[in-house]
Amino acid sequence: MSGAEAPVATRPTGLAADVGREALDLVNAARSLWSVLSRTVYWTARGPAEPGAAVKACYEIGNQSLFFLSVTMGFIGMILVFQSALQALRVVPDLTMLGATFLEVLVRDLAASIGAMMLATRVGAGIAAEIGSMVVTEQVDALRMCGVDPVNYLIVPRFKASLMMTGVLIVWAGAVSFGAGAATAYFLFDVPVNTFMNTSLLDRGDVLIGLAKCVAYGAAIPVVSGWCGLGTLGGSEGVGWATTRAVVNSSLAVIVLNFFISSAGFLLFPT
Repeated sequence: MSGAEAPVATRPTGLAADVGREALDLVNAARSLWSVLSRTVYWTARGPAEPGAAVKACYEIGNQSLFFLSVTMGFIGMILVFQSALQALRVVPDLTMLGATFLEVLVRDLAASIGAMMLATRVGAGIAAEIGSMVVTEQVDALRMCGVDPVNYLIVPRFKASLMMTGVLIVWAGAVSFGAGAATAYFLFDVPVNTFMNTSLLDRGDVLIGLAKCVAYGAAIPVVSGWCGLGTLGGSEGVGWATTRAVVNSSLAVIVLNFFISSAGFLLFPT
């Protein structure tokens, strides 16, 4: 009808509409993350080797995280042993199994999970900030125009480095934490070092579960952080949001993976 105004489409409101939009956003985010993960695995297996970029990423992830992770895990080891000893003394005045219990929990879960959370805050934020800055300055668009997959150029070297260095860092951090716990038990509770370093409760299942978590966390942190960086919108404010999302999502990925790997581990290797 001439002269009549076209109806204006209105956005649905209400609880159901909000839940639906959040669900669709979650599905789209999962599809995008899966695309980044699949391309990362593909280029890691089939893409051209770039040892220089991987070595540089190893230095950034490994060497520059060593001091931070050592200090953090050292204090966590002291705190956990101190609190565990106090609780044990309330039940029975015997701390001969304190070290064996702490070592089992450390190898099976604590070293990998807490260490990965620390790496997510430092490494994940750095990856997202660097890639996000390249996105807002249109360097990623330039890579696409040259026929280069940004995932292969930006994420794959960090993915390879993270797989290698996460395991090394977590093993080192676990040793530092156990050593700090042994010192705490010796100086505060008179537990001999030889008594504390008891491996009687540690078995093959604990080691395999700990190693599986190292691999899973080492793969998840660069992929999730790189995905957040590639999704940067806007200018410097967008880079800040991408960095925050990378830390939050990487930490959440560590927690979710911890649940599934621990559940599978307890089914395969019951204590």
